[in-house]
Amino acid sequence: MRRFKVFAALPLLCLLPACENSGSNYQPVIDGPVGPNYSNDLAYCQSLAAQQGTFSSNTGATAATGAVVAGGTTAVLNNKGTNVRDAALVGAVAGVAAGALQQQQNKESIVRNCMRGRGYRVVG
Repeated sequence: MRRFKVFAALPLLCLLPACENSGSNYQPVIDGPVGPNYSNDLAYCQSLAAQQGTFSSNTGATAATGAVVAGGTTAVLNNKGTNVRDAALVGAVAGVAAGALQQQQNKESIVRNCMRGRGYRVVG
C-alpha cells in the first residue's frame, strides 16, 4: 500500500512532456482586422516562446517548497513509518507540475506581448 502512494504521483510526471509546446502554440484573440503578415508574425512569436524551456528557473525552488511543506505537515500530523518521505515526494512532484504550468503561462504571455509589439490589438 505504501508504494501505491508513491506511484500515485507518477501520472503527473508523465503529463509534463505534454506541456512542452502547449504555451508556445497559443493563438491569441485579435480584435480588428489582421494583415497579410499575420501568419508570419504569429509563427515568429510562437517560435520565440518555444525557445523557453519546459521549466523555469524557479521550478527547483517550487519543487523543494512542495516537498518541505508536504513532508513537514505530514511529520507533524501523521508521522507513521515512511509517510513523511512519501508526502515529500508527492509534494515535490506537485511543485514540478506547478512550475511547468507556470512556464506554460509565461509562454502564452510571450506570444501575446510579441503580437502586441507587432501592432496587433490582442484581447486574449
